[in-house]
Amino acid sequence: MIESILLTAARILTFNQQKALTNASSFFFERDQRLFLVTSRHVLIDEASGHFPDRIEIELHINPRNIAESTGFSIPLYRDGRAAWRQGMDKAGEIDVAAIEIDRAALPATTVYRAFTPRHLPKKVDRVEVGTPLLVVGFPLGFHDTLHHMPVVRQAIVASSYGLRFQGVGYFLTDARTHRGTSGAPVVMRAVGADSTQGDLPWMLLGIHSARLDIGTRDLKLDEALGLNCAWYADILLTLTER
Repeated sequence: MIESILLTAARILTFNQQKALTNASSFFFERDQRLFLVTSRHVLIDEASGHFPDRIEIELHINPRNIAESTGFSIPLYRDGRAAWRQGMDKAGEIDVAAIEIDRAALPATTVYRAFTPRHLPKKVDRVEVGTPLLVVGFPLGFHDTLHHMPVVRQAIVASSYGLRFQGVGYFLTDARTHRGTSGAPVVMRAVGADSTQGDLPWMLLGIHSARLDIGTRDLKLDEALGLNCAWYADILLTLTER
């Protein structure tokens, strides 16, 4: 039996034509019968580092009876010269989250996946306390179960006040060991109470992992890295997936 949370995530490979560029993480989000792939914006374009892929490829499971069977699925990032993904901004600037709609008709008929929906997002009445246990589901350094094409999971906790924009920016902090390749991974909390009956995906989607957080004044020889990470609030997906 495959745990449903593992089927929400997909490994991303970025390409410029046929040249492979980077690895990253992503997950599926469904709204109004439309399917989206969600990742960090900097996975799709990063002007500062000169990262300009023109397509991405994800791995899809295609046999419910044999999870080891998979296929690559290519998604162009530009259509008629315009970006195919959606991104957002707020008063603090760009939000490091992107969503790209997937043509369901183009998917193999036997594709096996699970998708978060708006009902997996926290409600205003939900309380998420500092220290709450979290999971980050992704592909650090591209590492994963290469036989079954499954992500790995790292434990985390909420490290700043959930609901407050840390330093005025639209993310909260997590405390977890992360690596390159985790960008775009879903940050989730086990659903409890009434929310725990959400079908076969009893998890709350709190955020989208973006990057490790460090401080410029740290002495690289004397001081260890903070071990903190930025996770953008997942409610941005309600804006990015509007019709």
